[in-house]
Amino acid sequence: MGSTDSKLNFRKAVIQLTTKTQPVEATDDAFWDQFWADTTTTVQDVFALVPAAEIRAVREESPSNLATLCYKAVEKLVQGAESGCPSEREKQVILNCTRILTRILPYIFEDQDWRGFFWSTVPGAGRAGTDELDDDDGARPLAESLLLAIADLLFCPDFTVHSHRRGPDSIENMQSIDSCEYIWESGVGFAQSPPLNYIHDLNRTELLRLLLTCFSEAMYLPPSSDNTVLNPWVTFFCSTENRHALPLFTSLLNVVCAYDPVGYGIPYNHLLFADYREQLVEQAVQILIVALEHDGGVPHRPASPSSMEEQESAGPENLFVNYLSRIHREEDFDFVLKGLARLLTNPLTQTYLPNSTKKIQFHQELLVLFWKLCDFNKKFLFFVLKSSDVLDILVPILYYLNDARADQSRVGLMHIGVFILLLLSGERNFGVRLNKPYSVHVPMDIPVFTGTHADLLIVVFHKIITTGHQRLQPLFDCLLTIVVNVSPYLKSLSMVAANKLLHLLEAFSTCWFLFSSAQNHHLVFFLLEAFNNIIQYQFDGNCNLVYAIIRKRNVFHQLANLPSDPASIQKALQRKKKSPDVISRTSSQETVSMEGSHPAVPAEPGTLKASLVAMPGIDKLTEKSQVSEDGTMVSVPKTDSPHTVHSDQSAVAGTSDTESNSGRDNEVSVLLLCKHVCLNVLYMHICTFVSSQYQDVFYTEAEMERRRLSSASSTSFWAPTPEWVLSWKCKLPLQTIMRLLQVLVPQVEKICIDKGLTDESEILKFLQHGTLVGLLPVPHPILIRKYQANAGTAMWFRTYMWGVVYLRNVDPPIWYDTDVRLFEIQRM
Repeated sequence: MGSTDSKLNFRKAVIQLTTKTQPVEATDDAFWDQFWADTTTTVQDVFALVPAAEIRAVREESPSNLATLCYKAVEKLVQGAESGCPSEREKQVILNCTRILTRILPYIFEDQDWRGFFWSTVPGAGRAGTDELDDDDGARPLAESLLLAIADLLFCPDFTVHSHRRGPDSIENMQSIDSCEYIWESGVGFAQSPPLNYIHDLNRTELLRLLLTCFSEAMYLPPSSDNTVLNPWVTFFCSTENRHALPLFTSLLNVVCAYDPVGYGIPYNHLLFADYREQLVEQAVQILIVALEHDGGVPHRPASPSSMEEQESAGPENLFVNYLSRIHREEDFDFVLKGLARLLTNPLTQTYLPNSTKKIQFHQELLVLFWKLCDFNKKFLFFVLKSSDVLDILVPILYYLNDARADQSRVGLMHIGVFILLLLSGERNFGVRLNKPYSVHVPMDIPVFTGTHADLLIVVFHKIITTGHQRLQPLFDCLLTIVVNVSPYLKSLSMVAANKLLHLLEAFSTCWFLFSSAQNHHLVFFLLEAFNNIIQYQFDGNCNLVYAIIRKRNVFHQLANLPSDPASIQKALQRKKKSPDVISRTSSQETVSMEGSHPAVPAEPGTLKASLVAMPGIDKLTEKSQVSEDGTMVSVPKTDSPHTVHSDQSAVAGTSDTESNSGRDNEVSVLLLCKHVCLNVLYMHICTFVSSQYQDVFYTEAEMERRRLSSASSTSFWAPTPEWVLSWKCKLPLQTIMRLLQVLVPQVEKICIDKGLTDESEILKFLQHGTLVGLLPVPHPILIRKYQANAGTAMWFRTYMWGVVYLRNVDPPIWYDTDVRLFEIQRM
C-alpha cells in the first residue's frame, strides 16, 4: 500500500479538481503533478480515492478540467514511451497515469457527448520530442497517441521486458528498438524463453488493463445488428499504424499457452508465494479475444477488378486476425492446443489433498479463444481433429456444461460450450474420434458406464436436458444436432447411452409435449434421424441400441399412430400427469454416479450475471452438407419452400421434416420444459408465442421476459390443429426402424420362447451376430449440419465476451456501476 501522506496529497488533488470552478491551465504543472509525481499509490488506492460521483461531477461541471487531466496523463505516457523510463521515478509516473486513465475512461465512454473526445486532436498531443517531419501530419487524435504509447511501453527495457544492454552506460533507443527480439515468452514464432520477472509481469498487467479499458467503449453502445460498425480503438491498435502489433500478438498468445498454474507440481506451492503470471495471463487472454472480435461474422468480400475502392470501404485489416489465420506450422499448433487443453483441464484436476493445486478461473475466455482459433484458422481446426487430442478439449467442455446446467448465471458458458461442439461436430473426424474409450473418469454426477467418449457426450447431454434449468430449452436443438452430426460414425454405444437416447425420445414424443408447442416435434425428428444413421451405417457394433429400440418399440408404434383429431389434441393438452417430472425419471440401475462427483448447484444468491442477446435458431446457425461417397461434403442448397413464410400465424405451420427445414424459428420465449407439464394450457400457449424470425436475435433476456409477459394480451395465440399434426406426422422418418422391428422382434421373441431366455446378455449376443443386409431401405445420404457464421451469432459473441470481461474484472472493479448498454447486469 502507498504511504498515508502520498494518499492524502492525491486525495487533496482530486478534491481540488472537483471544487475548482475556474478551468486549471494545462501549463500549471505544479497542480497536475499532484496526480502522478510522488505518489506510491496502488491501482486499488486510485479506485478508492477517485469516487464515481466525483468523476461525473467534474465531467458535468468542470469539463475542461477533466479534458486537461486526460490530455496531461496521455502526454506523460507518450513522454515515457519516448524516453524509455530510465529512472524509477519516471516508471512510477507512468504507472500512476495508467491507473488514473483506467479509472476515468469508463465515465468518458458512458456519456455520448464525451465519447468522441479521445478521437479529437489536441494541439501538439503525441508530438513532443518527435522530429519535424511529423509536423506535416498535424496532431494525432488523443486515442491514437495513447494506444501507440501503451504499445511502446509494453516493450520498454527494464520496465516491461528484460533489457539486452551490454554495458551499464548504454541506453536503448525506444524509437529504434526491434520489439520482435523482446517477445515475452517462447512459443509461436519465438524460441527464446526470457527470464521470469514478476515486476515486469505486474507492469505489463497494468498497461494491458488500461488497453482493455480503452477497448471497452463497445460496452457503452447498445446491441446492433450492423456488423460494419467497428470498435475504433481495436481497429487502430490492430492496424499497421502499430509497429508492435506482431510481437504483441505473439507475446499475448505465447504467455497464455505457455502458462502452467500447477508449476512444478509441488502441493500447496500456490499458497506459499503469489503467482503474478496468472494476473498477466488473464489480462492477455481478455485482450486477445476482444482484439480478435473485430470482423467476426462479417462475410469476406470476394476480390473484384475494381478492388481499390472496395478494399477501402471494407475497412482496415485487423492484423491480430491476420496473424492468427496465418499460423500454419504443426509445432505451433501443437504448442497452442496443448497449452489450451492444459488450462481448460486445470479446474478438473482432483488430488487427495484439498485445495493443493491452484485452480484458474478464466476458462470462459479460453473457450472463446479456442473458438476464434478454429473459426479463423481452418488448418488449426483440422489439426485439432487429426488426432485424439481433440478429446482433451471435449472432456473439460462436457465437465463445464454438466457443472453449469443448474446455474442460471452461467447460461453463457453453456452456450459457448455447445457452440464449440456444434462447430466440431460438422467435421467427420470429430465423430470418428469419439469412438476412443473413455477411461479418465472426471468427477461428474453422471451414471457410471463403461464405454467411449461418445457415451460420455450422450450421457452429459441427457443430464443437461433432463435436469438443467428452463433457460436451456433453446439449446435442445443444438444438442441434438450435435448427436445427429456424429451419429453415422458411432461404432458401439453403451447400454447406458442407448437407454438415455430412448428415454429422450419417450419424453419428447408424448402427445402433450408434441402438441404444446409449434416446434417441439423437431426434437423427435432429430432423434429419429440419429437412430436411422446408426442403424444404416453402424448396425454391426450397436447391439445395445438395437436392443433398447426393441424394448421401447411401443414408443415408435405410438408415434406412427399419433392421434390428430381435435378431441385427442385437446385431451392431451388438458391432461395433468400424475408425475410432472416425467423427463427426469431414470431407471434405478443407472443412478450410481461417478466416484468423487458432486451435483450441479444453482448460483449463489447475489451472484451477478450479464444478460445475453437471444441465440438464432438452429436453421440460422447451421447450413446442411451432404457426405458424398468419397467422403467429401457437398453443400445442400437452401430451398425456398412454401413452408418458410414469415407471418406469426403461418410460420408455425411449416414442415418439420429435418431434411428440409431442420430448425426452429427464433422464439421470444423459452419453451415449456416437459417436466413442467402441470402448468395450465393457457400458460403453455403464452410460452409458445413465436415471433418474427429476424427481429428477435437482438433482444436481451430482460426484454424477452417483458415481451413474454406482454404476449398474454396478444391475439397471436397458436393452437395445434389436425392439419398441422398431419403436415409433419406423415414425414416422420420411421421406415427404417419399423422394418428393423418387423424383422428382429419375432426372432427375439422366438429365441426367448425356444430357449426360455430372460437374460439380456444372450439376447445381445444374438443381436450382435445378426444382420439386416438387404432387409433395410436403401441407406439415405449422410446429412451434416455445419455451423455457419451470421450476424446473430456475431452479436451473441460480442455480448457474451464483454459480459465475461465485465464480471471478471472486479479487483479493481473497472466498469462496476457505470452505465453499460451492451447488456444488463442482473443480480441472481
